[in-house]
Amino acid sequence: MSSSESPNGTDQQRRSEAWKTAFTVLQTANPPNIPEGAEVMTLLVAFPPGDPGTPPHRHPGPAFGYVLEGEMRFEIEGEPERVVRAGETFWEPGGDVIHYQDGNNREDTPLRFIVTMLCKPGRPMIALVDEEELAQRRDRRAARPA
Repeated sequence: MSSSESPNGTDQQRRSEAWKTAFTVLQTANPPNIPEGAEVMTLLVAFPPGDPGTPPHRHPGPAFGYVLEGEMRFEIEGEPERVVRAGETFWEPGGDVIHYQDGNNREDTPLRFIVTMLCKPGRPMIALVDEEELAQRRDRRAARPA
């Protein structure tokens, strides 16, 4: 009888206890805006060194992310710009909130992050914001660092 068989001849699965301590909570949030009938989409985003990222835009629902490599310059409407580094998380509420920046903060290394978004079925997961609207809403943007 092999060591993986029980006395009655059936295979026994080795049970690990590691799962009991394997989970680490990285982020919790109470998103205010979940689109009706939302779909969930998870993306891997990669920007080369120094890339400014996506132009100002919106997402129809909340987005939750984790930086895998590099540093992201992150800014959403009403919050000051900040840098999110590898191993750190970010989230945004989506809806009407403008996402100003998600570009690479470093000139010497790529930026890679994973983002999971709740989207409206059949609708784009990203909508660019034009210059006219940016000008109309400039008072909602947090003070820029000097």
